[in-house]
Amino acid sequence: MAFAMSPMAWMWAAVMVAFLVVEAAAPGLVCLWFAIGALAALICAALGGPVWLQFAWFLVISTATLAATRPLVKKYVNSRKVATNADRNIGRSAVVKERIDNLAASGTVQLDGVTWTARSLDGTPIESGETVRIREIQGVKLLVERQENH
Repeated sequence: MAFAMSPMAWMWAAVMVAFLVVEAAAPGLVCLWFAIGALAALICAALGGPVWLQFAWFLVISTATLAATRPLVKKYVNSRKVATNADRNIGRSAVVKERIDNLAASGTVQLDGVTWTARSLDGTPIESGETVRIREIQGVKLLVERQENH
């Protein structure tokens, strides 16, 4: 006796393969849950289940596997967010090389031997030679505030 799949079983097999191809081509996990749902619908179709039940299995299994695994996947896949070199400068101290004056659109600081354009976070001028703390980065400008010497 030969096993013959129904047209719906073939459709679910094609849907599952399509989701697996997309999954293989895309970075990270994007649609594995739907491939698993399609597998459940395929099994239902192969066992002679009605079309409405096949779609119900697809939706239920896809949703359940997504809900169960997505938080874990988000935690462990691409969890190594690395700050850019510029982001690492936030909170560090720098020395004012050219007087910072927001109204005159002037001012530079030196940090690790590199000169950066700088602006005062609160708008007050900061004199050359003072130490400042970097609070934000906007484009290529550092927003700084006078560092109090304790």
